[in-house]
Amino acid sequence: MPVPHIQVILGTTRPGRFSERVGDWLVDRLGQRDDLTVELLDLRDHPLPIYELDVAPARAGREYETPEVRRFGERLDQADGYVVVTGEYNHGYSSSLKNALDHVFPELHRKPITFAAYGQVGGARAVEQLRQVVVELEMAPLRHAVHILPSVLIAARQLDPFTIEAFAELDDRLAHATDDLVWWASALASARAEG
Repeated sequence: MPVPHIQVILGTTRPGRFSERVGDWLVDRLGQRDDLTVELLDLRDHPLPIYELDVAPARAGREYETPEVRRFGERLDQADGYVVVTGEYNHGYSSSLKNALDHVFPELHRKPITFAAYGQVGGARAVEQLRQVVVELEMAPLRHAVHILPSVLIAARQLDPFTIEAFAELDDRLAHATDDLVWWASALASARAEG
């Protein structure tokens, strides 16, 4: 069986977002592994309408209301697992990420997901909420995630020029979370292939 394909999803779209720096680090580190392939999926590249459908994607399947939603869904379909990069805003995650997740279901169904989060408490509250949401999508949220605390966050924001080595102290945590993600992605891909 081929190695799992992992998408790193930038879950924020606001100007000056920190998630790009985290995404660069993730793609670099995951790209050095030989047990997966990796690509970046940026929500800015997938502007979606506000979710206002009569029928939930869990029941509608792949009946997309716009070409933009179809393109987003087809892109998600290509992955075996996900790492979502999220900031924490007002004890939660971004509205752009919630809107994106609400538009899809079969593309994410029975796939693993973990998180790289940042904020006052390392984005823990945003991740806690996201875990509840992805259970409704029948995904497998993993226990291990990367939480970027203010000490690392502030130092990385102040770096000029920025370098991804600002996150080097989190490499072991990322490796542990990725080992778990690869195991689940492979196991669930096999199970999905069996029908």
